[in-house]
Amino acid sequence: MLQAFNQHPSSVGETYGQHLAQASSFGATLIAAGAACLVHAIFPFLFERTASLCVQRLHIQMSARSRAAKT
Repeated sequence: MLQAFNQHPSSVGETYGQHLAQASSFGATLIAAGAACLVHAIFPFLFERTASLCVQRLHIQMSARSRAAKT
């Protein structure tokens, strides 16, 4: 059972705790971006680029982590 919790984090070069923190950070950022989208839908003059900038930043971070895990 413990292997199930460690297999993926290990495959990306992290401990379970590191992976928990990083994935939680990504998730919180996506939730915030989604909330900004919902507010923007009602008030188009608010958060005009917030979600797209969050997604771009996350893509850069995830791509860098993916490259680092392959080396």
